[in-house]
Amino acid sequence: MLFGFLKSPELSPRLQRLKASSLFSTLTPLELKIVDDLLHERRYLADEIIFDEGEEGQALYLIMSGRVIISRLRPQGREVVAEMGPGAFFGDLALLDNSPRNAQTRALDNCELAVFFRADFMGLMETDAVIGYKISLALARHIGSRLREWMSGKPQIEAI
Repeated sequence: MLFGFLKSPELSPRLQRLKASSLFSTLTPLELKIVDDLLHERRYLADEIIFDEGEEGQALYLIMSGRVIISRLRPQGREVVAEMGPGAFFGDLALLDNSPRNAQTRALDNCELAVFFRADFMGLMETDAVIGYKISLALARHIGSRLREWMSGKPQIEAI
């Protein structure tokens, strides 16, 4: 092919999973690679706590494989807020501040998570404003959608 160098590079399965997330869906292949280099891979066994209610929020988690359950402690016991699977992300407000988590997240199955720490996100905002802007806009849209659902009375996943 004469102009093959102009073709977008093929995405690896991992980058395809990142691209499938609404948080990273607007990123180009090169931008995805830059973000992927900032993500930390973590594995959790079934029933292992990923983070607990009240802990300082330091990172956003993207589910690469497996399922997690999010719950809150209530006077009558644990209340399940949501069950999430591959492509979903949680802990998003931790990219914006270090407020305490308002729920517990536990692995339902063996899970592989991509972890995006706030410090890495802030560094990205300084070094590559375009990528930071795209992720920030996706994050704002996600939070806005949750707020609209809450305002309309629909059940929602609380920000954790």
